[in-house]
Amino acid sequence: MTPEATPDLPRVLFVGGLGRSGSTLLELLLAQSPDVCAVGEVVHLWERALGADERCGCGERFTACPFWQQVGERAFGGWSQVDRDETLALKDRVDRTRHIPRLAKGSLGADELADVRRYADLYTRIYRAATEVTGARVVVDSSKHASLAFALRWAEGLDLRVLHLVRDSRAVAYSWGKQVRRPEVVDGEDFMPTFSPFEVSKLWTAQNAAFHLLASRASVLRLRYEDFTADPAGTVRRLRDFAGLPDDPDALRILTDPPAEPVRAHSIAGNPLRFSGGPLQVRRDEAWRTRLPRRSRAMVSLATLPLRVRYGYLGQHGTDPQSRTEETP
Repeated sequence: MTPEATPDLPRVLFVGGLGRSGSTLLELLLAQSPDVCAVGEVVHLWERALGADERCGCGERFTACPFWQQVGERAFGGWSQVDRDETLALKDRVDRTRHIPRLAKGSLGADELADVRRYADLYTRIYRAATEVTGARVVVDSSKHASLAFALRWAEGLDLRVLHLVRDSRAVAYSWGKQVRRPEVVDGEDFMPTFSPFEVSKLWTAQNAAFHLLASRASVLRLRYEDFTADPAGTVRRLRDFAGLPDDPDALRILTDPPAEPVRAHSIAGNPLRFSGGPLQVRRDEAWRTRLPRRSRAMVSLATLPLRVRYGYLGQHGTDPQSRTEETP
């Protein structure tokens, strides 16, 4: 069931889950339509954009990107009006995994509620400004953090729709073990963090379990990465419907042969894929099946077993025809 649109409220499709699950590729596909504005992982804006002036997905540094400067002007009267240190302190009080149990409650104390709504309002302002600058009807935020999604459910004046994106835990563990350079870093060289298979197992379970909890409190649509790559066009149509957008055949031109030139998104953080200027290729990455060490694979399989069963990842190929997109009203 598609959530009913609320007039005049900024509408955001929040992509949640654990990183390395295909969110950047999915976001870029959605951004090929003019009624969608993809902004990347806004949760990292305070450190990586305002703090380090890293490159936007368009290739320009944050301070040189016309889109983000217009957004800052409309949202806050300019980015210089945002107290970054105060925002980071507020983020620490609100947006951490350890805060999810209290954010999941039916009510909050006056001081807690004030903090959460103040923090969520920063994002609401950014989303609203992004729609005003671009004329888009929906903003895609691929921040993924469950704690931010829980905070946003307390926002005043926000139409929140959450996509819970899931990928086989063994594939995710393999991906987090690779060293990947961050091309958005201009002054020097930096790499995305790496995690051991055991650490990934804990993170994968915690994040996905958190979105199950959120589904009882907000509008959540669950999608497996493997189903997305098997049917990208169908996935885009389902997500546009979930976001309250009409079908747009032109949005799928990127998947034609030959593919259309992709529209680059003004994304904050994310997979280095966002900087590639070539055609977007949607294919299922199965390298983990031969490259993830057998012992690591066994450990991850066992540690994440309950949710792997729920998502249909017990078969030889990690797919189950009965396990498709699930929606929670």
